[in-house]
Amino acid sequence: VLFHRVANTLNYLDIKTVIVSCGTCMDQLLKYQFDKIFPGCRLLDIHEYLMEKGLKLEGVTGAVRYMYHDPCHTPIKAYNPLKVANELLGGGVRLSDRCCGESGTLAVTRPDISTQVRSRKQEEILKVAAEIGVEPGKIKLLTSCPSCLQGLHRYNEDTGIEADYIVIELARHLLGENWLADYVSKVNNGGIERVLL
Repeated sequence: VLFHRVANTLNYLDIKTVIVSCGTCMDQLLKYQFDKIFPGCRLLDIHEYLMEKGLKLEGVTGAVRYMYHDPCHTPIKAYNPLKVANELLGGGVRLSDRCCGESGTLAVTRPDISTQVRSRKQEEILKVAAEIGVEPGKIKLLTSCPSCLQGLHRYNEDTGIEADYIVIELARHLLGENWLADYVSKVNNGGIERVLL
C-alpha cells in the first residue's frame, strides 16, 4: 500500500530507477512486483548504478589491495558481482569465497553454527590474503551487504583486514574523508525533497 502511495504521490518525477543497497531488500521488493507498481522502473543495486555511470577509482590499487565478499543474498543481480567490484575499484579485486557466518540473525540465534561457518570464512580470507602477497593492513575486504559487513567486521582483529562497503570506499577516495559529514550537511540544508504521504 505504501509503495502505491509513493508511486501516486511522486508520479510527476517519472521514476525510472530505484536504487537499493541490500540484497534482502532487493529480493523482497522483487516479490512485491515492484515493476507493476512503478511501470517502466527498474530495481538496481547502488554499485551497479555507479558502474553504469562510469564511476571508478583510479590509481588506488597500488596503495591498497581489495578482496570482495559476495553476499549469499547479493543485491547485485543485473551484472556479475566480481565484475562490478573490479570495474568500480580499478581491477585486481580478488574474490573471498564462502559465507561470512552472519546470515541475518544466524550469528545471534545459532552462534554454534555461525562460529563454524566463520572459522571456514576466516581460513578463506587468510588464504586469499596470502595469494595477494601484501601485508594484511594493506588489504581491504569489501562487500555490498549490511549484514555481511557486520559479520566481516568480526574478522578484523584475527586477520588484520578491515571490512567496508564498496560504495563507502568509493566515497572516501572520490569525495574525501569528510564525505559523510558533508553529505549530511547538504541534505539538512534543503538537499532532499520531502513528501508527505
